Amino acid sequence: QAQLVESGGGLVQAGGSLRLSCAASGSIFNFNAMTWYRQAPGKQRESVAQITRGGSTNYADSVKGRFTISRDNGKNTVYLQMNSLKSEDTAVYFCSAFDVAAQKTYWGQGTQVTVSS
Repeated sequence: QAQLVESGGGLVQAGGSLRLSCAASGSIFNFNAMTWYRQAPGKQRESVAQITRGGSTNYADSVKGRFTISRDNGKNTVYLQMNSLKSEDTAVYFCSAFDVAAQKTYWGQGTQVTVSS
């Protein structure tokens, strides 16, 4: 059973930066893709950034140019570097991983990001 643990959230001022981490219990090559989602109060969960097994990346339009998803295969960890943060980025951020072999999606517990103005 795969386990994902997010960390790195906190309170920052608008214009500041945070780096979120998602540590997997096993090799991230078990996963076809890993995705960062976020959910703000009263809103549906939305996809923020994704990295595939092959290293391709995708971003939501709202974060393009500000957020970067990356990975460290040796540490079995995926990161989300968030720069130029805005108040509308405030949300709980979740890490998700899809295991293509098992056809199963795993979720972390979430980490809170709060951006003050």
